[in-house]
Amino acid sequence: MARIIVIVILVIFVLWSLLVQCRHGHPAWETLRQFRYAHRGLHNREKGVPENSLAAFRLAARHGYGAELDVHLTADGRLAVIHDNSLLRTAGVDVKASELTASELAEYRLEGTGEHIPLLEEVLPIFEGVSPLIVELKVDNGNSAALAQATCEMLDRFHVDYCIESFHPQAVRWLRQNRPEICRGQLSQNFLKGEHTGMGFAADFAMTHLLTSFFTLPDFIAYNHKHRRRASLKLARGIWKVQEVSWTIRTPEDMKTCEKAGCLSIFEQFEP
Repeated sequence: MARIIVIVILVIFVLWSLLVQCRHGHPAWETLRQFRYAHRGLHNREKGVPENSLAAFRLAARHGYGAELDVHLTADGRLAVIHDNSLLRTAGVDVKASELTASELAEYRLEGTGEHIPLLEEVLPIFEGVSPLIVELKVDNGNSAALAQATCEMLDRFHVDYCIESFHPQAVRWLRQNRPEICRGQLSQNFLKGEHTGMGFAADFAMTHLLTSFFTLPDFIAYNHKHRRRASLKLARGIWKVQEVSWTIRTPEDMKTCEKAGCLSIFEQFEP
């Protein structure tokens, strides 16, 4: 009986290990590991520098930081750099970026400033030859393939170091299948408490425990630093040697802890 239990445990461990498998040793890490990343640019609302604005990205580059940014596909196939699909929080208007054309999007201003919502093609020149970007794909209404393809094609036009990440496994899967040379990452957190995926308990469980990794083979796991004490994350790091990226760090103490553990830092609300 004891032998059967041991065998069952070993089988479960092997299957679990295979589910969280990742890709190791991407050459992009030689550059990416040299930087810290300003979350949505080096923004500061009190100083009139909105998140995901050209001003925030210029500040990040000027201070020698990389930057994390978010992209949505607009109605006419352009790439809007904004976190929420809805403009309500950032521009005070209850419309969706994915339902607007680029010219319509250009009419709105961020957080009551003169800063417009930039397109990805406006941001990329800021970082050419300066510092890298972490580009997050924000999937809307199942457009993962179109969004990933448009983003890759835009990045191809500029000489900038970057990696691409997404919460949506289908977007990361597209990169694996169509652009395997790109450094790709799976975003996650503990979806079993607080914020959920919106796709039910099974999806919350799978995403929390990185059980879609076999499907996407990510080069890195970007995990909420408050939730990083997950067995699956430790297993992926221990067996597959995957790079961990910690988001979003808001104190020097948390940054020190995460970096001591070998994580890359995505930070905001302070300057390291």
